[in-house]
Formats: sequence, C-alpha cells, structure tokens
Amino acid sequence: MPSTSRSGDVRASGAVLAAGGVVLRKGRVLLVHRPAYDDWSFPKGKLNRGEPAPAAAVREFEEETGLRIRLGMPLSRQSYPNGSRTKVVDYWIGRLVGDYDVSGYSVNHEIDEVAWVDVEKARRQLTYKRDRHTLEEALAAGKPTRALLVLRHAEARSRKRWKSDDRERPLLVKGMAQARAAIPVLAAYGVSRVVTSSSVRCVQSIRPYADRYRLPMTCTADLSEEDATDASVRAVVDDLLRSREDAVLCTHRPVLPTVYDELGLVNVPHPTGQLVVVHHRRGRVRAVERHLG
Repeated sequence: MPSTSRSGDVRASGAVLAAGGVVLRKGRVLLVHRPAYDDWSFPKGKLNRGEPAPAAAVREFEEETGLRIRLGMPLSRQSYPNGSRTKVVDYWIGRLVGDYDVSGYSVNHEIDEVAWVDVEKARRQLTYKRDRHTLEEALAAGKPTRALLVLRHAEARSRKRWKSDDRERPLLVKGMAQARAAIPVLAAYGVSRVVTSSSVRCVQSIRPYADRYRLPMTCTADLSEEDATDASVRAVVDDLLRSREDAVLCTHRPVLPTVYDELGLVNVPHPTGQLVVVHHRRGRVRAVERHLG
C-alpha cells in the first residue's frame, strides 16, 4: 500500500496556498534564508491564481535557488496559522535536473542566502519545528522513486451524438483546455515517456504536452476502449513500471480498473482530465496523488 496519499484541492478553504521542494544531496539539504523573517526554511512560495501545486513547487524552487527540479514523493502537507488565515504548504522531495551549484544565485530582498547544509546541522538550523519534521520524513523516504501518471482522457464529444467510429470521437473545447492545463503538471514530474490509447480523444488529451516538449508518443490499441484486453493493459503497465523514465499513460474509464488492479490500487472514481500520480520503486507503489479533473 502507498505510504503517502494526497488528493483533493484546498482552494475553496480560503487558506493561503504554497508549495515547495526538499532536495537532498550527499548528506546535505538545500535551505534558503529569508531576511524579512530572519528564518531558514525550504524553498517554497505561493501558488499563482489557477496554478497547480506541483507546477508552483517547481517554479518557486527555481526562483528561490536558481536550480531546476522534478518532483518525487509527496511529503505530508503542512498547515499552520498565517495571520487571520491558515497557510497550507505542499512539499515534495525534489530531484535535481542539471547543476547543483548555487554560488551564482543573485540574492535579493526575499532570499538573501541559499546554502547546501549538512543534514545534522540543518536539524538545528531550520527555524520551524514543522520543517524539521518534514526533513525527517524526506530522509526516511529512501531511494528515489519514478512517477507513472495515469490520465483519463479529457472531456470529449457526446457518445450518443457521435455517429462515426467511436475511436475517432474528438475532444470538446473544454477538453482541449483540460489537455493544456495538464502540461505544467506533467512537466513538474519530468515526464519523458508518453503512452496513450490510439483513440483520438486520448491522443488529443496528451499531444499538447508531447508537442511542447518534443516527445515521441506511443499510440496503441492495447489501451483503447474497444480493443484493450486485461492482458494487453497489464503488459503496458508492467512495461512502464520497469521503465527508468517518468511516464504518462492515457486511457479510458472502462480500462482504468485493470490499470489500477495491476498497480495494486483500489479503483476509485477518476474524472475526465484528471491525473493520478503513482510514485513507485521497483514496481512497488509508494505514494499516490491526484491533480486536475
């Protein structure tokens, strides 16, 4: 069973929403100092309007450190008083993409120091107890995981009104907007492998991301509503679990129960356009998240 599960959106709560990353490297953790509060913490920042938390975590990390990351395992959500409101912060373990050198970061009025700090020292240097708990959780997570994102195709034209081959049924305008909204979430997890049902509504759901990052797409009837079998779906899922890449699989509602079963997960409602992020290590699911939809 997953060790961590995160789902839902807290935007309606009226809380101040933020996101960030915890990056460990060779016994050190990356911390930032904020002069306005004179505190040491993890790189994080507020979500922009309509911005998914994973995308905000990657963006804020780069803005506050100059380094790029992809997201790994989610960490427990922090929630604490922030004036008259509540602040909710989602953290992920971050994996560096490229350089780790922070010496070239241009300090400013928000962040005046960025430092790789020995873990033992960080336990004392972190200003807030909640951050020390988050650090221990990140340390306990173990070796890096890979992400398999399961996407149910976006909103398509009505099945009842479509008179041609259902495999050719396209997305609605709303569905195309959902497909575009998925781009920053997929990018946050560093998805580099794209596998989709060959049906038009699935291909259209993932093509904007593949085109943006110039990624090849594997389009297969083995994931289509009409042609998939339990064996074909299980084979695709097993192949992706063995992959050394972070991947996305796009398919249909009737196919999803087999996908979940092969992952060892309980089949739950999966709205159109929603991304279920499955973090796994050696085929074992370690954490699950849900975004969009």
